[in-house]
Amino acid sequence: MSTNVLLLGGGGREHAIAWKLAQSPRLGSLSNAPGNAGTAQYGENVAGLDENDGAAVVAAASRLRADLVVVGPEAPLAAGVADALRAEGVPVFGPSRAGAEIEWSKSFAKDLMADAGIETGHAATFDDPEAAMHYVRRFGGSHVVKADGLAAGKGVTVCDTPGEALAAIEEAMVDGVFGEAGARVLVEQRLSGPETSAHAFTDGTAVAHMPFSCDHKPVFDGDRGPNTGGMGVYSPPGWLAEDAARSIERDVTERAVSALAASGREYRGVLYPGMMITAGGPKVIEFNCRFGDPEAEALLPRLRSDLLEICNAVAHGRLADVEVEWSDEATVGVMMASGGYPGSYDTGVPISGVGGSDYGVQVFLAGAQRDEAGVLRTAGGRVLCVVARGASLAEAREAAYERVRAISFEGAHYRTDIGAREGETDGDGA
Repeated sequence: MSTNVLLLGGGGREHAIAWKLAQSPRLGSLSNAPGNAGTAQYGENVAGLDENDGAAVVAAASRLRADLVVVGPEAPLAAGVADALRAEGVPVFGPSRAGAEIEWSKSFAKDLMADAGIETGHAATFDDPEAAMHYVRRFGGSHVVKADGLAAGKGVTVCDTPGEALAAIEEAMVDGVFGEAGARVLVEQRLSGPETSAHAFTDGTAVAHMPFSCDHKPVFDGDRGPNTGGMGVYSPPGWLAEDAARSIERDVTERAVSALAASGREYRGVLYPGMMITAGGPKVIEFNCRFGDPEAEALLPRLRSDLLEICNAVAHGRLADVEVEWSDEATVGVMMASGGYPGSYDTGVPISGVGGSDYGVQVFLAGAQRDEAGVLRTAGGRVLCVVARGASLAEAREAAYERVRAISFEGAHYRTDIGAREGETDGDGA
């Protein structure tokens, strides 16, 4: 029996999800809201639907005869769209608003981790900028200042000095650069060590862990410049020790799923803790309530199992009945961005070189749309992600950059060091 799917979101993550869903023999129709030029290859893009409006999404699901709604981004989850759908009996891949609070409120996540005994950095939450600044002056040292709410991956400022932390607090709380998301901030102990992303499917009880991956947030090579939504990713990290990987899965992800269930918060979807491997062991930087972007673009090409079957199992609370298998291949994803990103940038710039496909290489479109003449043009800051698979990380990296060099648009910017931190070490990863 076929399944009609409504997929919410319009970024590179959603293109990757649509690409993987379309490989399922069980897929009926696929509708994407709003979608982009990439998702349009696999189904109909639905124009004019506000993905954060629960009533509108419920009506669209009914009109489109959707048997399953897959929520890509965090904003609809924070807005309670999954709750509105479930109230009308529509199966959803994505947690309830209460479950998604683990991402949309960093202070809630800190409290949950404290209660569950999950290792993380020390932090304090502030609604008053003067109190936050007093805290920094009192303790000195280096801090991370985080907008408490959703800021599209850009609400985190890593500070080397107290002066930088004071400036970050002023930008967030006084200048309002992150809007309402920055009205409350966390001032957190700055941790040091390599970072990794730990994704897992869960239906609130069963947990199916995904391979680990590593995102590159800063806009420039060498991890310089402001944070972005993500400039590239690779999987697996060969440096991640097996005992650390198992500790993250057991003592972080599974413990968080149990804590959410114990608090009565329905959680069916993806849970993704961002981790730092410190000298004192793995510690959580933050939790996310959905696939990372660009992590999804690097993980889904490694998934051997049927994504639609997994999503259906999660939505119906029977993940334990499904076998989730992953390839041993390595993947490297390189994000191509508009010039000026994450600051101001032009859109509507024609893109060339995307057409065609190579074995083991996918181009996932993010901020890209076709005009009335069918010309592909930029439509956002992060324009597309080139992802290559290989028997080794070095092989995947070479293939990804070869394809990147064949794509062009005016002002295009990309990092040249995605995956380079691994050196020549491939390893088996986790």
